[in-house]
Amino acid sequence: MTAPPRDSGSTGAARAVEASARPSARTKLWHVTLTVGGEPMESTMVKAALERLSGEQPFLLSGRYGADRAEVRYWEEAPECADAAALALRLWGEHRGSAGLPPWHVLGVEVVDRQVFQRRGTDILVVPAAGWRPF
Repeated sequence: MTAPPRDSGSTGAARAVEASARPSARTKLWHVTLTVGGEPMESTMVKAALERLSGEQPFLLSGRYGADRAEVRYWEEAPECADAAALALRLWGEHRGSAGLPPWHVLGVEVVDRQVFQRRGTDILVVPAAGWRPF
């Protein structure tokens, strides 16, 4: 005889949240390029801040920087393009204080799936971190 299922005390909403937190077979890789900019700062300070950001977010692949802007490239795992874009739009603001990032704003975000990225002539999914280089 099979025992009845145990009620863990979770509400339906709590179970739905738990289920949405689990990785899904529908999750895809998205290549993200986030461009931020604002008032010019010393380039060495910008580079140091980007290196601190890399320490906090080791998934960052590479980027370029200048006195008035920076471009960050990385792979994001998300079910939909909109989800990857939303995460990208939050990245700079969420790490501004902890990584000492410049008080810049998002100027643009590009999110493309793996197939589009590969069609552009790059057939590498994950590349070693190339570090930060000037524009």
